[in-house]
Amino acid sequence: MERTLYHFPLDPASRQARLALGEKRLPFVDVVVRYWEQPEDVEALNPSGVLPVLVEVENGRRTVVCELRAILEHLEEQYPHPPLLGPEAADRAEARRFMQWFDTKFTYEVNALLLHEKLEKRLTKMGAPDLSNMRLGRDALKVHLTYLERLLAVRDYLAGRRLSYADFAAAANISVIDYFGDLPWRDVPAVKTWYMKVKSRPAFRPLLADRWPGLAPAGHYDDLDF
Repeated sequence: MERTLYHFPLDPASRQARLALGEKRLPFVDVVVRYWEQPEDVEALNPSGVLPVLVEVENGRRTVVCELRAILEHLEEQYPHPPLLGPEAADRAEARRFMQWFDTKFTYEVNALLLHEKLEKRLTKMGAPDLSNMRLGRDALKVHLTYLERLLAVRDYLAGRRLSYADFAAAANISVIDYFGDLPWRDVPAVKTWYMKVKSRPAFRPLLADRWPGLAPAGHYDDLDF
C-alpha cells in the first residue's frame, strides 16, 4: 500500500487526519500544500480544493478520499483497529457530535476570527490583523473552553472513557490556537490535563514539530509538560 496525504500543517482538518493515521499506525507520505495558491494537482484530486486529501494505491488501484469527514470514516471502515469512534453506540454518537461541533460551531465562532486574522491574512498577504475580530474570537474561545472544562472535570476523554475522534477533533483545533499562544490555560485546568494526555501520544509528535516560515510558535507549544 502506498499512501499519500495532501495537507497543510496548520490546518485543523489536516491535523485531524494526521492524528488518525498516526494513531492507527498507518505510514504515509505527507505532501504540504499551499492551498491558498489553488494548486492544479490538488484541484485535480479534489475539485473543491479543500484539504486534506488522502490517496491510497494498492496493486495499481488508486483510491482518492477527499476532505476530513470522508477520510476519517474511510480509515475507520478500512482499518478498524484501534477503533476511534468508540465501542458503544452512545460513545460513537457522542464522538460524532464533537466532530461536528468542531467542524462547524468552533470553526465558525473561533477559527473564522482568530485563525483568519493571525494565520490566513499572513499567508494571503491581506494586511494587518483586525484587533476587534481577534477579541471576538478570544471571547468565543473562552465560551467553548468553559464547556469543555465542565465536561472534562468528570470525563477522562471528551466522548467518554476512551480516546476517540472527538479528542482528535478538539486537540487538532486547540493545538493550532495554542501554536499562536492564545489559550488561557490557567483558567481551564481540566482541559489542560486532558490536552497534555493527548499531546503526549506518539501520533501527536509530528504536529509538535510543525513550523511555518515567518510564523514562530509560542514557547510552550512543543512542551509536553507545559
